[in-house]
Amino acid sequence: MGNKSSSKVDPTILTPKAIQMLKANTNFTEEQIREWHAGFLRDCPNGKLSKDRFVSVYEQFYPGGKAKDFCKYAFGTFDRDNNGTIDFTEFMLAIALTQSGDLDERLALAFDMYDYNNTGTIDTNEMAKVISAMYDLIGETDRKGDRDPKHRAEEIIRICDVTGNKKLTKEEFVAGCKNDPVIRRLLVPNA
Repeated sequence: MGNKSSSKVDPTILTPKAIQMLKANTNFTEEQIREWHAGFLRDCPNGKLSKDRFVSVYEQFYPGGKAKDFCKYAFGTFDRDNNGTIDFTEFMLAIALTQSGDLDERLALAFDMYDYNNTGTIDTNEMAKVISAMYDLIGETDRKGDRDPKHRAEEIIRICDVTGNKKLTKEEFVAGCKNDPVIRRLLVPNA
């Protein structure tokens, strides 16, 4: 007759095990991890970052754009356990990867965001939707001609698609982004 919920870990507590795991998987020191944790708890007192809060944070960074669609894809990528929230560990792994991960890791993360239906490939429609969301995020309204998201997606897939199946695997995406700086800047602006 025990209380089953007592076996759950309190998401507001930073355990020694969590610190060791984060130190092993990021370039952060214990002091930096503790500082990030304190800030995370200030913003998310329950230890969980909701999708709505995630959107509001992005809106602060991109005040001239519309963050909602982009955040739908980004949030799904960072919410590794698919529970509808981002906990501190997921948050720190995402921060580490986007700030200082090596190029292949950052490109793989970008692929995971584009492959929002988790099929292991990106097709033209998936890429066009994320490009559109990126345009919304930065307030880009010119979507004619070469700037049309579908046109851009078709062109990128044409250039990177080694197998000719009109879809990109993670390997094709990473190689295409590494080999073409224009594509890399468009799809992974900070890589």
